[in-house]
Amino acid sequence: MFSRRLIEPELLDHAPAEEARANLADLIRINQKFGGHAVILKVLGKVASAEDSFSLLDVGAASGDTAVAIRSAYPHSRVFNFDCSAVNLSAAPQPKLIGDAFQLPFAARSFDYVLCSLFLHHFEDGRVVRLLKSFHEVARKALLVCDLERNIWPYLFLPATKFLYGWQRITLHDGPVSVRASFTAAELRNLAGQAGLNDCEVSIHRPAFRVSLVARKPG
Repeated sequence: MFSRRLIEPELLDHAPAEEARANLADLIRINQKFGGHAVILKVLGKVASAEDSFSLLDVGAASGDTAVAIRSAYPHSRVFNFDCSAVNLSAAPQPKLIGDAFQLPFAARSFDYVLCSLFLHHFEDGRVVRLLKSFHEVARKALLVCDLERNIWPYLFLPATKFLYGWQRITLHDGPVSVRASFTAAELRNLAGQAGLNDCEVSIHRPAFRVSLVARKPG
């Protein structure tokens, strides 16, 4: 069942605003309580120190909770939230911009770091390669990727804990769907290679069941 990626439609893509916001609130809880933010900060810590001043573009930023976590840990950082959904970005802190990740309105090397978290698993492999290449071009120092690890345990987690945490309907549907669409470390490394990103560090993070990639740029 988990030998390959399986991409299926997610309810959030067509949800009314009220339900979408409830789902986003669940995602924030998951990131805060079950290691999502911790993994992102650990990955960012591989390329930056807490005293550094840097710019970071968060592609697929949704409600901007990642920006809040990063700014708290890196007080001199400037995090730009980018998402295709006005509903998703409505609660995100400024600066924020609505746009298409496949047509980023930024020149090469516009930001020190480009980050995408829980984003790439929505797309088929060929489109993932295209996104990785584009994001890497916009980054000055490194591209950072954090996504779900395809594994039975995160697949079962939300249904098993629904009565304890009161997860929303969309969360209960889209969570397992997202896990089935996500990556193994070998798959993410292979896709990065197809995008021409050969100097990559790929890691698995447990018990959060996340996979990360750091693609540093020379100079």
